[in-house]
Amino acid sequence: MNDSPGWASPGSAPSDGKETAIPRPSEPQDGSGPTGQWSPEQPPPGQWSPPSNPGSGPGTRPPAPGWGGGPQRQGWAGPPPAAKPGVIPLRPLSLGEILDGSVSALRAHWRTALGFSLAVSVITQIAVVLMQRYLLPEPTSVDPNATGAEALRQATDSARSTLISLAPATLVTMIATLFTASIITVVISRSVLGRPTALSDAWAEARPRILPLLGLTVLVPLIMAAIMTVGIGPGLLLGSEAGAALAFLGFAAACVVMLWLNVSFALAAPALMLERQSIVAALRRSAKLVRGAWWRTFGVLALTWLLTFLLTFLVSIPFGIIAVIVDGTDVSEFLNGTAPSFGWSFLIVTGIGEVIVSTLIYPFVAGVMALLYVDQRIRREALDLDLARAAGMPGHGADTPRS
Repeated sequence: MNDSPGWASPGSAPSDGKETAIPRPSEPQDGSGPTGQWSPEQPPPGQWSPPSNPGSGPGTRPPAPGWGGGPQRQGWAGPPPAAKPGVIPLRPLSLGEILDGSVSALRAHWRTALGFSLAVSVITQIAVVLMQRYLLPEPTSVDPNATGAEALRQATDSARSTLISLAPATLVTMIATLFTASIITVVISRSVLGRPTALSDAWAEARPRILPLLGLTVLVPLIMAAIMTVGIGPGLLLGSEAGAALAFLGFAAACVVMLWLNVSFALAAPALMLERQSIVAALRRSAKLVRGAWWRTFGVLALTWLLTFLLTFLVSIPFGIIAVIVDGTDVSEFLNGTAPSFGWSFLIVTGIGEVIVSTLIYPFVAGVMALLYVDQRIRREALDLDLARAAGMPGHGADTPRS
């Protein structure tokens, strides 16, 4: 959306290492005194002093309010309240304002945001249920009494089966998240300006960026997988106790690097959508915006992940219990290591729970990411002034200087 005011990446923004222009009085034309809006006749120095407390004699002028002698009012007015054309005030945001702004945007545009998210979640869950029922292999049974090499073999087979079972569902969920994030980012960008958003308009803006967003969504996990391979690969190749220790250290180091990169790249998707950046440029842009605010960004993301986990837990557990009861699955099958065989009723009930969770979580997380991106640009590039101009707020014309 860099073709509309406010979202274009600034060519000389503070985050690029350049200072913005600061308006100053015009220089004297004849070298003898100030010109322009400054009067050439200035009072001589030393003739002004702050007002003192007036006397109490007759004919004394009453003190002006705000100067200590009379009734005290607001002598020095505080900063004016920030403009708020939409769901957030146009100033640096607090953590609560980011989370509340995401919820407010979804509530204000629930037909577009939650309606689209619900449709995507239903289609996704139907595909996942059908794959679980007809395409995926049966889970591998594990003998709890197995020892030694047999126990290791069973654990390896079980892990391989789990990965094969999770891969299709993860791919479908990733695509669903991608579509939802693209629409919600557009919705948030318009909600900030207080503009209504129809689904057709949001889709028209998001559609050209779907393929680049898909490339970004695939590239980041590939980078993480490469880092993990480099971390544990040498230890696995050694295959001894020293190799196991090396693999563990490499795994720990890889996890630290992956966490740092995930937070640094957290704003890449909004940058790609709103600034029309390429994939690599969006990653660089995100790293630049997060630089110097990594811990704050991590805190916002960690709280968002915690909230989504709690919501998933609160919804999934009751639906899981209901599904087991309706399906008639024996609870002992979960305890003795035997892979339980789930029927249609179990898959349908748990699928309904997953639809509820996905409908709420997908747009909420995408909204938090978009508002975190907006907040970082306000803090680093005075984006609030551009957004106020784009929203047509009074006192924010084209000649308003950037702070």
